[in-house]
Parts: sequence; structure tokens; C-alpha cells
Amino acid sequence: MPHDTLSALHRINHIVAILIGIMLLGCAALVLLDIVLRQTGSSLGGTDEISGYVMAIATSWGMAFTLLELGHVRIDILRSRTGPRGRALFDLFSMVVLSGTISLIALRCWPVLARSLDNNSRANTPLETPLALVQVPWFAGWVWFAIVAWLTFAAALIMVLRGEFSRSEAAIGAFGEEESLS
Repeated sequence: MPHDTLSALHRINHIVAILIGIMLLGCAALVLLDIVLRQTGSSLGGTDEISGYVMAIATSWGMAFTLLELGHVRIDILRSRTGPRGRALFDLFSMVVLSGTISLIALRCWPVLARSLDNNSRANTPLETPLALVQVPWFAGWVWFAIVAWLTFAAALIMVLRGEFSRSEAAIGAFGEEESLS
């Protein structure tokens, strides 16, 4: 069960990463077009605003992918000095703290979105972008990250309770520079 959960999360996040990549490429193309148009004396306008929105959305959704790829930075000076059981405990502690922090962030994002929805808020820019248009996918990305973090923690906890320390480490471990270079 934990392996199936992690596999499903990997598949879903791979698709999300591709979609985010397409969105970033589209944004880069838009900015490039604006730069070319500026050379002719005209401009699309608002590309800086749009690229900021795209980056906020890409970041919130990209965090879950990065988690499953073990790409988040961790300081593992104590962890590396313990055996498999100690490393598993450090990994689980790290995951529960991360999951709790991300859940708190997602919860604190909701009032921002709710206020924008209630007030039909628009950006104070020439584009007057409806803020909910940007904040809904941004909020959804943080919620998805929290869900992925908690499901990954639960899967790793089950593996540790079963004594599958190497599988748990492969799912939520931290790898030092010397390990990643070999």
C-alpha cells in the first residue's frame, strides 16, 4: 500500500511538473515576444505582472514534485552519523515538521483567497487582473503540497513500522553531496 501510494503520487506529480513546465515556457515566450515588440516601439504590457503570477503558481505546485524527488534542502549532519533506524527517525521527524508547516501555510493562504473572492478584488495594475484567477491555482498548489507531504509521511511511517528502512530512506531520505556525486 505505501509503495502504491508513492508510485501514484510520483505519476501525478510528473504530469503536474510537465504542465508547469509548459506554463513556464509559455510565459517565457510571452516575455520574449514583448521584448521583441519593444524593439519596434510597441509592447504587450503586463508581462512582468503575468510572469510574477506564473512564478507564484509554479512554485506552489512545484514543491510537491521537489519533495518526491528529494530535492528539498536538509542539513543532515546528525542524521548521517546514525544507523538505519536513527536515520529513519530523523527522516520521519523532518517529514512531520514539513507536513505541519506546509499545512499551516495552506491554511493561512485560504483567508487571502477568501477575501479576494468576497471582495471581487482586482490587482492595482493596468491589467486589473481578478486576483482570485491567480490565487485559486496558487492556493490549490499549496493544498496539493500539504496532501502529498502527509501521504508521503504516512507511507514512510508504514515502511518504518514494517522495518523497511532502506525503502523509507529512498522515499524520504536526505542524501549528502558525497552520496549524490557517486
